[in-house]
Amino acid sequence: MELVPADPTVLHPFPDQPRVVLLKPLVKSPLIEAGEYSYYDDPDDATAFETRNVLYHYGPEKLRIGKFCAFGTGVRFIMNGANHRMDGPSTFPFPIMGGSWGEHFDLISGLPGRGDTVVGHDVWFGYGVTVMPGVRIGNGAVVASGSVVVDDVPDYGVVGGNPAKLIRTRYSEDEVARLLAVAWWDWPAEHLTEHVRTVMSGTIDELEQAAPRG
Repeated sequence: MELVPADPTVLHPFPDQPRVVLLKPLVKSPLIEAGEYSYYDDPDDATAFETRNVLYHYGPEKLRIGKFCAFGTGVRFIMNGANHRMDGPSTFPFPIMGGSWGEHFDLISGLPGRGDTVVGHDVWFGYGVTVMPGVRIGNGAVVASGSVVVDDVPDYGVVGGNPAKLIRTRYSEDEVARLLAVAWWDWPAEHLTEHVRTVMSGTIDELEQAAPRG
């Protein structure tokens, strides 16, 4: 029997579940990058991810999402455009209100940012997670429901809370290095299809043995 990989180009991988969308064929903004098979689940309107879940995104900073990431309903990315000045008596953004106030737009256009927001591969976000600007979330990480992520998350770290704190790591430091080296998310789709069970439930030894050769 021929093994057939899942199609990474379809918008709805489950035709009878419109609440689930693949992000790569969905996003159109040049400020958002999404890897193959990363998906968002929302019973209201999953196709509105770019406008409902990526907020204050005026650039130039980008949102970069890796492959095979799972986003629960209500995950939101707050981008650098949400920043206000805090070095004067008022934090109010007067220039965006118009009139002569608009002549002072330089006071908000030059605010410092933290750079791109980066999500690695194989990251699982629970329900209602908020990610603050410029955060980097490592490969294989898990972010608990309701978390507010304000700092970087290590590879294979499990974080939770507001602000999110490291609860534990899924593997030891040596094991994480081995997982990053095997990088199963970069395997050809046909090869990955042969070894889905190993990727989902195997040991690191078995994963290394299943890796493509040559």
